[in-house]
Amino acid sequence: MLNLNAITVRLGGRTILDRASAALPPRSRVGLIGRNGAGKSTLMKVMIGQLDPDDGSCDMPRDTRLGYIAQEAPSGTATPFETVLEADKERAALTTEAEHTEDPDRLGHIYERLTAIDAYTAPARAARILVGLGFDEEMQGRPLDSYSGGWKMRVALAALLFSNPDLLLLDEPSNHLDLEATMWLENFLKSYRGTVVVISHERDLLNNVVDYILHLEGGKVTLYPGGYDAFERQRAERLAQLESARVKQQAEREKLQDYVARNSARASTAKQAQSRAKALARMQPIAAAIEDPTLHFGFPSPPELRPPLITMDMAAVGYGDVPILRRVNLRIDPDDRVALLGRNGNGKTTLARLIAAQLAPMEGEMQSSSKMNVGYFTQYQVEELDVTDTPLEHMTRVMKGATPGAVRAQLGRFGFSGERAVQKIGSMSGGERARLALALITRDAPHLLILDEPTNHLDVDSREALVQALNDYSGAVVIVSHDRHMIELVADRLVLVDGGTAQPFDGSLEDYTDIVLRKTDGPGGGGGDAPKVDRKAEKRNAAEWREKQKALKNAVSRAEKDMAALAAERSRIDAALFDPKSVSGAEAKMTTSELMVKRASVEKKLDTAEQVWMEAGAALEAG
Repeated sequence: MLNLNAITVRLGGRTILDRASAALPPRSRVGLIGRNGAGKSTLMKVMIGQLDPDDGSCDMPRDTRLGYIAQEAPSGTATPFETVLEADKERAALTTEAEHTEDPDRLGHIYERLTAIDAYTAPARAARILVGLGFDEEMQGRPLDSYSGGWKMRVALAALLFSNPDLLLLDEPSNHLDLEATMWLENFLKSYRGTVVVISHERDLLNNVVDYILHLEGGKVTLYPGGYDAFERQRAERLAQLESARVKQQAEREKLQDYVARNSARASTAKQAQSRAKALARMQPIAAAIEDPTLHFGFPSPPELRPPLITMDMAAVGYGDVPILRRVNLRIDPDDRVALLGRNGNGKTTLARLIAAQLAPMEGEMQSSSKMNVGYFTQYQVEELDVTDTPLEHMTRVMKGATPGAVRAQLGRFGFSGERAVQKIGSMSGGERARLALALITRDAPHLLILDEPTNHLDVDSREALVQALNDYSGAVVIVSHDRHMIELVADRLVLVDGGTAQPFDGSLEDYTDIVLRKTDGPGGGGGDAPKVDRKAEKRNAAEWREKQKALKNAVSRAEKDMAALAAERSRIDAALFDPKSVSGAEAKMTTSELMVKRASVEKKLDTAEQVWMEAGAALEAG
């Protein structure tokens, strides 16, 4: 479906992509991942055609319909519902033509085509997508200009999904979504019939939706089968093999260097020494894996306080004279980990601001520890950083009276050491700025951390580092996030903000997920004109489909295990051919000819296993 052929892109004198090559299977769902700044968006621009590569090409079938979100959000007096319907250009054109044509033959052709493209169910499909992304019936009828930029981007996403392109390209689609909309999008993409390439740092999405991971690192791309967890396992094995090869190579290098040094001066051994020196020069060094200092978060531990930190009794909070939440009863202790759930607009941020004492209760009571220090993170703090400053200048200014060592230590906890501390903020990525904002709000060792969407702009590795840091942190945490992986690993209490109040949610996050998906995909979730379905037949077909999928998944799993075993056997044979003394077992006793014959046999078996894996994977994808 999509072939990347030796794509090279240079920007500002820097090579972003270096002969990146990969072949994406038809109707695959591919997660494009890599560290912040690796070039993911650049590669997607090449796929879209917005950027011409310096070398190489991006090839796909001629009639492929591309779909991606434009940089500018839609605006104007049109409603979200109208905007989404207009995204199907053919339907809109045919509908307009049908209203004006007087040719009965042409009108007949128009109606036939409208039926063929399922145009008459379009309003129901558009409404279902908008509901899934958080637009109720009233919101669907409001003009676009009445919405914020984040909600306009949701409309753009809804229009893109409705247009149903052959190749769907998404760049961080969940950044403007809440948890509920993110779960709906994940469910939608699972059943998408075209090819999907999505840049995402959402671990759950990468595990539950994609069947391939395209990893971008050092300008190169590598395609891995499976979701993110499978990618991590495969990459860890690959890195372990590379490290083993590097150690062996270093030992061989030292051995050759020693021989050359001892024998170059002797006439009898000079030729052999020269030969080894040439072998040494030809030896391509295998680089050691380098630990990235930016993958580091460290929250300073606060002094102990007696519980509770905060108590609310029938509290109400809002803006002006209008309460957003009423009858809120909440207690937060020093070791609490609380996640706030609920759709955007239901009051999660309002409650967070009340907890942070940025808003005062309008009714009821709220008591807070007088000695409590609060750290409150929002995306606004990231956006308001002075781009002309450096992290060192910024931290020095807010840590008044602190020693240079203390300032440096706080920056170092978040990966800003050495030259990174004096880098201009304007040249930093969104992820780096988020880390700096976290460093700033935790400078005084807060007893309570309130984090409102802290993972936006953070790559997967950085998110894992943040989760680890939060779990090591000894203070209390209140978190608002659409990242389910983070909520599951950090939070031990769930509070649902809905219906004008905040109540403990007694179930698990999985229970909440089920509730959300039933609301958006169940009765009433897809609009009043959604077609009736035979539930018994649907359940029977679903059961049969699950059995078929289970068998195919087992076949894929068996093939992957066979491939891993055969690849390991091939590696042992290669090691025996390269350095017979380094191996033991059956290979150590075999001649070079026997090893070559065995390698050919293993290679044939590996090709067969790969064919089985590809066929089973294709059948699994086809459903």
